[in-house]
Amino acid sequence: MTPHFCTIVPPHILERVARSADPALAEAARRTLVVDAAQRTARGLAPTEPAHRATAKARAAGVQRTIYDVRNGTDLPGAKIRGEGGEETGDVTENRAYAGLGATYDLFKNVYGRESIDGEAMPLLASIHYDEKYDNAFWNGEQMVFGDGDGELFLDFTIPLDVIGHELAHGVTQHTADLAYYGQSGALNESMSDVFGSLVKQYALGQTADQADWLIGAGLLGPAVDRGEALRSMKAPGTAYDDDVLGKDPQPATMDDYVRTHADNGGVHINSGIPNHAFYLVATALGGNAWERAGQIWYDTLTGGSLSSEADFAEFAAATVAAAKARYGDGEEVTAVRDAWSAVGVPVD
Repeated sequence: MTPHFCTIVPPHILERVARSADPALAEAARRTLVVDAAQRTARGLAPTEPAHRATAKARAAGVQRTIYDVRNGTDLPGAKIRGEGGEETGDVTENRAYAGLGATYDLFKNVYGRESIDGEAMPLLASIHYDEKYDNAFWNGEQMVFGDGDGELFLDFTIPLDVIGHELAHGVTQHTADLAYYGQSGALNESMSDVFGSLVKQYALGQTADQADWLIGAGLLGPAVDRGEALRSMKAPGTAYDDDVLGKDPQPATMDDYVRTHADNGGVHINSGIPNHAFYLVATALGGNAWERAGQIWYDTLTGGSLSSEADFAEFAAATVAAAKARYGDGEEVTAVRDAWSAVGVPVD
């Protein structure tokens, strides 16, 4: 199992903002990039097997949440301020983090029968108020970490429920297919987090596929962003923002616009738009609740053991067709999956 460090805000956005004419915005972005680089290096030197794995069999079933306050420092995890079943502290950030961990646990447990992130009742840990004006949130292989944002470009990172679900879903991928965080396998890793992050929000709100906004990070962008509604759109990749400060959303919806780059681990936050859109097409073609048939097919694919850690889009697409057949037979589910991958330019033989 490889060490993981996965952020919700991609580096291409922060690098763009770091060149902003607004010194305050530029400084917050530069600081965030430096902190992210340090965390990424630290995770690369971390043990490949987290310490909590050794005590997995001794854990009690059920959600076990702990919230820590870093108090605008960077030493993790920080001071414990709330454990499972504990009283609210009056800090809205803490309340949102606690609720978001619970909502993510509920989706995986109630819908897919998964006992927490690793399937073995792994405690869910989150640190809030990380650093000063930190414009990101991340999963570091063992816990969630949330920045407060700078208040102008990004707001508090606990505001969008799908951001919490997205980062915790990286943990599910880590403990299942362990998709390598580079190129197409890395884009699939990011896409799985967008898929399940969106499903966490839809499940919590009781939204059908037609009612959902299919946005990742709606409510996160601050007043300095004039033309933007979220970080990504699964419904229409490439349309989430087109702003003087953030730039233009670079995500492609199909392989015709696939971006070849060495930046961002081979464009993992960019080309994830292609499998994201495929999932959206499957979910809306099948209708109803996306966490049911569409989500079940994607979950079966992620956890079924057939994916290689360096799976590309074609391998993943074929695996989703196989998963649909295995669970539902040769029905509309298989047709919807095949049609969706064909529409984004990844046909399945």
